[in-house]
Amino acid sequence: MSTIWKPVVVGDINLQHRLALAPMTRSRAQFDGTPGTYSAEYYAQRASMGLLISEGAQPSEDGQGYLFSPGIYTEEHIAGWKQVADRVHEAGGYLFIQLMHAGRMSHPDNTPHHRQPVAPSAIAPKTQMYTATGLQDVPVPRELSLEEIQETISDCRRAAAAAIQAGADGVEIHGANGYLVHQFISENANVRTDSYGGSIENRARFALEVATAVAEEIGASRTGIRLSPGVPIGDLIEGTDGPKVYEYLVSKLAELNLAYLHILHGGDEERLKAIRSAWPTVLIVNRPGRPLEELDRDLKDNLADIVSVGTWALANPDLVDRLKSGAPLNEADPTTFYGGDSHGYTDYPTLK
Repeated sequence: MSTIWKPVVVGDINLQHRLALAPMTRSRAQFDGTPGTYSAEYYAQRASMGLLISEGAQPSEDGQGYLFSPGIYTEEHIAGWKQVADRVHEAGGYLFIQLMHAGRMSHPDNTPHHRQPVAPSAIAPKTQMYTATGLQDVPVPRELSLEEIQETISDCRRAAAAAIQAGADGVEIHGANGYLVHQFISENANVRTDSYGGSIENRARFALEVATAVAEEIGASRTGIRLSPGVPIGDLIEGTDGPKVYEYLVSKLAELNLAYLHILHGGDEERLKAIRSAWPTVLIVNRPGRPLEELDRDLKDNLADIVSVGTWALANPDLVDRLKSGAPLNEADPTTFYGGDSHGYTDYPTLK
């Protein structure tokens, strides 16, 4: 795995290797969205991963989808994330806070205001969501007005500024995994007939405007974006022109000179090659299900500059040391992935 240990520059950050911590929802924030008691320890334990991309943090009350997910839009949130950023920096790592507006992937019982979720169009996903009273159907969302779309973009701009105020090194815009940005891209979640729906350019517009606003606010070198082309999460169907939407979107995002593009790879190798050819800065690839011995395959094939790691890093705070020494890895406990206390969060053993 010698390719992994070569340095790389991401924006203004000099990294010593080509691994990154993938964003993973852990549902351990306080009810008001302030990062939880153990969050600073959790991220600091994994500082050797170099670039740490946090779990998704909602940029507004309307952006929350899940119980106990963190926010980044109040003074309390900023103070909580500052503790995280300080601990990560003390341990030698860098922190990008992921901005995640859940859109229609939400339930009124999970939000502070208990309002109907918002989305590009009033179409419910055919799925359920955990709430305090158990699994419930995700309700029909309310369609955002043109004015509300602009307010949502402004919310993302303010949240990015709040992340930097908290001491984060940058932010990642969550444009993947079935959440709001992805919903605008997808044909079956976006049936608008105005400037944000229909054509390829219109369905990509929201993503581009959010990325532009965030880059203007905190600098392109501090801004990344995550996309999941062709991945049908959240009951989304991108449509027959989905590849063309991403071809257009990536080409326009490239003009912003962002710090990185983070791809959740769904298995379409030709599409990944096309994205690689079109992207001018750092490309991070997350390839779920790959064998450990192939961790550096995309680096060797020049399909990625960095590979992001989720579950292995969750269960192994010292994953870098284990990979370098060939030591066995801890097994992750899926029953503790979401919610709870320090168990399954900060108590995984290290080699030491």
